[in-house]
Amino acid sequence: MSDHPTPPFGNFETVRTALDACDLLARPVADALKNWDDRRAAESVLYVDTDPAKADTAVFCEAYGVPLEASANCVVVAAGRGADTAPAACLALAHTRVDVNRTVRKHLGARKASFAPVDTAVAETGMEYGGITPVGLPGGWPLLVDEAVAAAPYVLVGSGLRRGKLILPGSAVARLPGAEVLPGLAG
Repeated sequence: MSDHPTPPFGNFETVRTALDACDLLARPVADALKNWDDRRAAESVLYVDTDPAKADTAVFCEAYGVPLEASANCVVVAAGRGADTAPAACLALAHTRVDVNRTVRKHLGARKASFAPVDTAVAETGMEYGGITPVGLPGGWPLLVDEAVAAAPYVLVGSGLRRGKLILPGSAVARLPGAEVLPGLAG
C-alpha cells in the first residue's frame, strides 16, 4: 500500500488508504474493510481527512473541489408490510434523489417505505448522522445501489463519521455485501 495515494478528484491535505486509517473510521466501517472478502476492492478504498463542520454534501463539494456527480449519499429507509418493518440502505449520486415511494418500495415488496428517522438510522448502523456509508452496514441489510453509482469510475461516500470520507471505485461499491444494483433507483 502506498504511503501517499493520489485521489482521483478533490483537494485534500491528508489522503491514506482506508485500511491504514481504520482508527479514523466508525468501528463497523473499519471492521467491514478489514474483513471484506474482496481484498482488492478493500485495498482500493481511500480515506480523506476532512472538517466535520463541512460534512454536508453541497458545502463539502465546494470546500474540497469535489464534483457533485462524484459524491454519493447513503440513506437508510424503513420498508414496511403490516406490522413488520425492515431497514435497507440506498446509495445514489448526490445530485439525484432516491425514489423511495415507488422503486424502493416495489423492490423490497413493501406496502410502505420511507426514510428512517435519524436516531434509528444512527443507532442501527453504529455510524454518525452525516457520515452513514454503504461500507459496514449491518449484516442482512439490502444495499440498493443506483446504476449510475456502480458505473462511476470513483465515488466519494461517508466514513461512518462526520470527519473524513471514503473514495472507492463504483464497481467496488457494487460488490459490497448485500449490494444490488438497480436501474432507476434515483433520478
